Amino acid sequence: MQGSFLVAASGGVDSSVLCELCKQAGFRFSIAHCNFQLRGGESERDEKFVRNLGEKYEVEVFVKKFDTEVYANDKNKSIQEAARELRYDWFVQMKKEKAFSFTLLAHHADDNIETLLMNFFRGTGLQGMTAMPEENLDEKFILRPLLEARRNEIVEFADQHQLKWVEDSSNLSSKYTRNFFRNELLPAIKKVYPKVEENLLGNVDRFKKTNALYQTAVGELKKKLCERYASEIRIPILKLMKYRHTSLIYEMIRDYGFGEKQVEEVIKLADAASGKFIENDFFQIIKHRNWFIIASRTTATDTIAIEEGTEKISFSGGHLELKSVSKEKFQLQKKESIAQLDAKHIEFPLVLRKFRQGDYFYPLGMRKKKKLARFFIDQKLAKNQKENIWVLESNKKVIWIVGMRIDDRFKVTDSTKKVLLINASSL
Repeated sequence: MQGSFLVAASGGVDSSVLCELCKQAGFRFSIAHCNFQLRGGESERDEKFVRNLGEKYEVEVFVKKFDTEVYANDKNKSIQEAARELRYDWFVQMKKEKAFSFTLLAHHADDNIETLLMNFFRGTGLQGMTAMPEENLDEKFILRPLLEARRNEIVEFADQHQLKWVEDSSNLSSKYTRNFFRNELLPAIKKVYPKVEENLLGNVDRFKKTNALYQTAVGELKKKLCERYASEIRIPILKLMKYRHTSLIYEMIRDYGFGEKQVEEVIKLADAASGKFIENDFFQIIKHRNWFIIASRTTATDTIAIEEGTEKISFSGGHLELKSVSKEKFQLQKKESIAQLDAKHIEFPLVLRKFRQGDYFYPLGMRKKKKLARFFIDQKLAKNQKENIWVLESNKKVIWIVGMRIDDRFKVTDSTKKVLLINASSL
């Protein structure tokens, strides 16, 4: 295996063995130690031990001290959740900064048994029943090379090679969930099912194979049902609801930060009026006629002033190019991406901004004003499309719905002498 590795070491027997194996295998590696500052002098002892490991193997040691309790309180998380989040975020940061190929973790088969049980009792889908993956390459670039090994095998290896390690006294306390499963629940179950650990590891293997088959089937259904339009996903409601399968709906929405609790909301949304939606911090699922549209939530509204003489302006919706030409050199173009306006009616600075409720204009070819909201309904625009509409105004009058329609009051006529041409691109 090529590349350099970051070995996460606590000082316990598992990570001490992992360091020894990396040395024997000839890997280039460094060591990372998280000091969560939760056990007073014991935490400092562990840090010192890991630094000595670095000297033993002649590798660099990185240490990060965390204010774990403060972080847990601020984020309203348990100590275990906070510690997990802090260390994984740091591992990702270290990989980026130091260009490590992978972070190696010393989780073993007994850890996997405990994870399976915790996921089961917590409530999980099929993915959770596969426990910990041997590799997580999508974002974190994590490998768990000891995941097939039992803890007694790891201890035996350590004894054979006369390795030293430190014991975490908190492992004896069952106040932490994982310790409760390790110290109390599993020993109790073993009294009835002596081979429970071997059976659970067999289950993990079977669940992984079943999940692989499941994901293949789900992937095919996603290809069949999901249609991409620019930056949004469209799903035909009738086709999706034909399956009436909550697991399929969950798989459709999970990639966008929606959880199992939102599945019932999506089912209700299918029967809701067009324009209704559900959302999280980053995405919306919008009911638009016979479709679900999954789109990014609109960010804060921009307002840009365009001074006279400006030739080009960039904004989050694309670019505008402005040019004034005489009527003699003007040739009418029937393109929605080009606004052709009578310059004598234009007052600078122009204002480029997002559409707002209450906006109105006089659509080209009409003598009566119309609210933009009503105009968008006539154009059959979905909710997310409306939220991404930009307008150009002059002296508080909407002169152009960018990329769609100009205001009739600003059109070029026989009496026009100078024309303002505005070309919109990348919309």
